[in-house]
Formats: sequence, structure tokens, C-alpha cells
Amino acid sequence: MDDEKRDNEFVIGRHPAVETLKSNQDINKVFIQEELKSDAIGDIIRAAQKRKIIVSKVPKSKLDLLSDGQNHQGVVVAVAAYRYAKLDDLFELAKEKNEDPFFLILDGIEDPHNLGSIMRTADAAGVHGIIIPKRRAVQLTATVAKTSTGAIEHVPVVRVTNLVQVVKELKKKNVWIFGTDMDGTDFRSWNATGAVALVIGNEGKGISALLKKECDEMLTIPMVGHVQSLNASVAASLLIYQGFSSRGK
Repeated sequence: MDDEKRDNEFVIGRHPAVETLKSNQDINKVFIQEELKSDAIGDIIRAAQKRKIIVSKVPKSKLDLLSDGQNHQGVVVAVAAYRYAKLDDLFELAKEKNEDPFFLILDGIEDPHNLGSIMRTADAAGVHGIIIPKRRAVQLTATVAKTSTGAIEHVPVVRVTNLVQVVKELKKKNVWIFGTDMDGTDFRSWNATGAVALVIGNEGKGISALLKKECDEMLTIPMVGHVQSLNASVAASLLIYQGFSSRGK
């Protein structure tokens, strides 16, 4: 694998590049297509130089590789890949705050905008950390970071190989596991006091059968309208804030 691709996340396109350069995000390098000249490209180069960021002029083929063939408009920004926490870090954060653990487990969330939005709510509601799987789910990317509007810097994320095994480990540590399902207890009566973890399922498939078996209790969001489903981040927000409210914050 190309070293650049292994060690970085990438922001692709002129407008996203400008916004990233305006942010406080750690930027490793700006790649500009060689022999490409325009006022917009000139502004990007000057913004990078102002922040003392390396500007590298490369062939279009290099940008095609870094952007996986997306429409890069001659600009790709390499940003530092986000670091993942360890499970113990989440317990330590709760301990530092003198609070019972409140975790989120995301079972296969695929849309980066959903993950970013969930992170915003988690930060606002005092969630101590999020656990995601390494496979078949979105990871921490530049899009997630942008959607989270800074929450990615404050909510630790643990990436694990097997969610079922992690849930079993949490239960051994006396964490009560709550899942989400069409058939369950009305979420409005959920009492999230004590050490709890809330499992949010995939946008279309919900929680996997194996993980559902490990949940101590299932919660449901009653709906009376014509649409009988909610966006994953909206559903997560309702549940997170019920947990937040019941914990007496």
C-alpha cells in the first residue's frame, strides 16, 4: 500500500480543501495537480503556505490514486489519521468524571454523516465513549470529523474486531446492555442509571442477531405516523437524551 494512503485520511476537492485549511485540524500535506493554475488553486496554495504546510505538485495520476478516482478538482489534502482509544480509556474517563459509565455501541453504521451526528449528540449528552467494529462499518474519516463539528476531538472511539465479545466483556464489568428493536420497552421509560451501554443498529438491518442475544433489554421508539422508521442518527439522539435525562444531568 502507498505510504501516503496508509498514514493519512484525505480531503478531496477545492472547497473542502479550503474549509479544512481554515480549521484547526492537523494537516500533513497539500497535493496540487502540476501545471494546474487558477485563482482558486492559488488561494489554496497561499493558505497552506501561511500555515507552513508542505505543498506538493504531483501528476494527476497521483491524485487519482489518493482520491480513489473521485473528482478531486486538482486538489487533495492529507490530514492526520484519527487515533482510536482503548476500552479501558472509556472506563477511565467515566472514573475521572466520577460518573457511572455511559457507552454507545454502533453495530455497522455505514453513513459517515450518521456517525458524525451521533458523535455530536454523544458529546452533548456526556457519553463517555463509542465502540465501533473494524469491518463493515464507517471508520473515523474526514467526513465524520466535519459532520461531528469538533465532537471527534472529545468523544473517544474504540475500534474492535468482535462486538459480541466486547459486550460479553462489558457485562463481566457489570455494564447493563440495552439494544434497540421494533419490539421492546418504550424508550421513554428507560432508566439509564448505573453503568450502561446502548447498542444502535445498522441503518437498514438493525442490530445483528448474535448481538441482540447479548442485550439485557430491548428499547423501542413508538411511532404513530405514516413513516415507521427513523434515520439512525435521529433515533440514536432520542435514545441518548432519554438516557441523559434519566441519569439526572
